Amino acid sequence: METQNITAPGSTAAAEPMIKAQGVCKTFGNVEVLKGIDLEVRRGEVMTLLGPSGSGKSTFLRMINHLETITAGRLTVDGQLVGYSERNGRLYELHPSAIERQRADIGMVFQRFNLFAHMTALENVMEAPVGVRKQRRDIVKKRAMELLDRVGLGNKASSYPSALSGGQQQRVAIARALAMEPKLMLFDEPTSALDPELVGEVLDVMKDLARSGMTMVVVTHEIGFAREVADHAVFIDQGIVIESGTPSQCLTNPQHPRTQAFLGKVL
Repeated sequence: METQNITAPGSTAAAEPMIKAQGVCKTFGNVEVLKGIDLEVRRGEVMTLLGPSGSGKSTFLRMINHLETITAGRLTVDGQLVGYSERNGRLYELHPSAIERQRADIGMVFQRFNLFAHMTALENVMEAPVGVRKQRRDIVKKRAMELLDRVGLGNKASSYPSALSGGQQQRVAIARALAMEPKLMLFDEPTSALDPELVGEVLDVMKDLARSGMTMVVVTHEIGFAREVADHAVFIDQGIVIESGTPSQCLTNPQHPRTQAFLGKVL
């Protein structure tokens, strides 16, 4: 499928950031959700996307692994166009199988855990490496147990989702994403569906990932997490990047009145 209105500049530089967005726009019908997003995420960097509900943060995150298509602009991950190929200066949407191969290298954790109810925690973590990557079951099982241990749930390997708390289910979802050995992790408000007392256990796992050098983009309202863990904070409002910089710049000393007003309400 040919995609109209998408710019296709020349060849990319040799040293690409992990994510590069250039003039990324998204419309749903007559509603313009994103109005030209420009940003870069370096390898090993943790970027938090902040802003009010409906500002376009989650839409942009979903575009990074082509769960949403772009209307205009250019978006690359690891130097490769996301969801498109370029021919004669125009971009064409990839075949679904090629999109799935791209998506397999990008882990994503959603607000809802989306675990398979009929599978144990261990089976949930094993499913994609065995079913998608066709890896040997014995090797995958060993790796899956290591990941469950890493998120503090080694003793829950045989438990079904219905027997786990929300925080435990979300930690299984993180282990499941990591089982595909992604080069990039995306988190879409991963603690928003949790009871307040369960938020900390999920954030602790994410902090550990950040310390390990995983490249992460996190949509969150957890300002404390952004201040403590993020290398780069981006404030989005009405589909536009309003403010961008280090957490100390954006969260402690914001310059834009809209950022100041938002933080005044959530802090």
